[in-house]
Amino acid sequence: MARNHEQARAPSTGLAHPRWTLATCILASSLAFIDGSVVNVALPAIGKSLGGGAADLQWTVNAYMLPLSALLLIGGAAGDHFGRRRLLIVGIVLFTIASIGCALAPKLGVLLPARALQGIGAAILLPNSLAILGNAFTGSAKGRAVGTWAAAGAIASAVGPPLGGWLVGTIGWRPIFLINVPVAAAAIAIALLAVKESGEGEQPLDWPGASLATLGLFALTWALTSWTSARHMSGTSWAGLIGGIGALLLFVWVEHRRGNRAMMPLHFFGSAAFGGLTLLTFFLYAALGGLILLLPYVLIVGGGYSPLQAGTALLPFSILVGGGSRAMGRLAETIGPRWPLTLGPIVTGAGFALLVRVEPQASYWTSILPGMAVLALGMAGAVAPLTTAVLSAVDDKHTGTASGFNSAIARTGGLIATALAGAVMARSGAGLISAFHAAALIGAALAILSGLIAFLTLSAGADRREPASRG
Repeated sequence: MARNHEQARAPSTGLAHPRWTLATCILASSLAFIDGSVVNVALPAIGKSLGGGAADLQWTVNAYMLPLSALLLIGGAAGDHFGRRRLLIVGIVLFTIASIGCALAPKLGVLLPARALQGIGAAILLPNSLAILGNAFTGSAKGRAVGTWAAAGAIASAVGPPLGGWLVGTIGWRPIFLINVPVAAAAIAIALLAVKESGEGEQPLDWPGASLATLGLFALTWALTSWTSARHMSGTSWAGLIGGIGALLLFVWVEHRRGNRAMMPLHFFGSAAFGGLTLLTFFLYAALGGLILLLPYVLIVGGGYSPLQAGTALLPFSILVGGGSRAMGRLAETIGPRWPLTLGPIVTGAGFALLVRVEPQASYWTSILPGMAVLALGMAGAVAPLTTAVLSAVDDKHTGTASGFNSAIARTGGLIATALAGAVMARSGAGLISAFHAAALIGAALAILSGLIAFLTLSAGADRREPASRG
C-alpha cells in the first residue's frame, strides 16, 4: 500500500524516483550533520594551530551557525520559489567550495569567512532537502522516510567525531573539511539524475525579513559571546544585546505586515500545536547544542582525552539515535506525536542530569556512558516525530518554508547555547568541570520543559492523519 501511495504522489510532485530522492536528501543533509559534529572535536587543535582564545573558538562554531540559523527561512522559501532541486544543488556547491576554503585557510581571518559560507550553503540545502523529501512521500510512507532520514543524519553525526578525531590525531585538522567533497559529489550526481524539479512558485522572496533576522541574530550572538568570554557585560555588549533584540522584534513586525508574503508566515502560529513545536524545538536543541560542543572540549582539555577518544565518546549517542529514529517515526504515525514528544525530551533531561557524574579521572563507562545512553534514547523518541509533525502542520506548498523555519529554530537554539558556552570554555581545571556540571543541569531543565510543552500544546488525537488529508 505504501508503495502505491509513493507512485500515486509522484506525478503531482514531479519526483520520479522516491527511493533515490531519499538517498539524495540523506547525502545532502549529511554534509551539515557531519560538519556540525566533526568540528567540535577539532576546536582545541584549531586553536593551537591558528591561535585564539575561547571567544575565537566559539566563533569558529558561530561563524557557521549564524548564517545557518538566520538564512534557513529564506533558503526554504527560495526553494519554494525558484525550485527545490535547483536550490539544493546550489547549496551543495556553495558548501563544497567553502569546505575546501576551510581546509586551506592559513589564519582565522580566512577560516571564519569560509565557515560563514559553509553556513550559507547549509541554510540553502537543508530546508530544501527536507521539503523535497516531504513531497516525495505521503501517508505512512512519509513517516518511515523521515525516520530513515533522521536515522541517517544521526549515523552521519556519529561517524563525524571519531573520524575527525582520528584525522586530527594523525594528519591534522584540515582534512576534516575535505571529507565533505565526495559526499557532495554523490549528492549532486543523484539529484541531477533521479530528482525532478518541484516548487517554482510565484511568491516574491522576503529580503527585508531575511536582513533583519540576520542582523538581529548576529548582534545577539556577538553580545552573548563577548559577555561569556570576558565574564562581564561591557557597554558595547549591552548595545549589541539591545540592538539584536530590537532587530528581531522589528523582524516580527515586518513579517506581520507582509502577511502571506512573509518568509515566516505568522499564521502558522494560529495553531497552539505549531507554537508548541516551535518552543519545544528551541529549548531541546539549545540543550543538545550546548552538550555536543562542551563535552568533547571538556574531555580533551579537562580530562586529557585525545581527539579520537573524545570523538569516540560521542559515538553511542548517535548510534542509539540513529537506530531508534526510524522505529519512532513509525510509532508516531500510529499513535500521534504527543506522547513521543512528551516522554522523549523528559528522558533526554534525565540523561543530561546523569552527566553531573562526569569527572576528569572517572571511568568513561560509569561517568559518561550512562548519561549519554539515556540522553540518546530520549532524543531517539523525539527527532523523527518532531520532524513529521512539523511537515504535516502545513500544506504542501509551504513545506519548504515550514521545514526551514523549524530547522532555523533548532539552529538558533544551538547558536545561543554556543554563545553562552564561553562561560564554561573560559574556565580551567576544577572550575571547568564544575561549570560543565552546571551546564548539564541547565540542559536537563530545558529538555524536561520541552516535554511539558509538548504535553500541554499537542492534543491527544494530534496525529498526522488529519493534516495529511489537507494535501
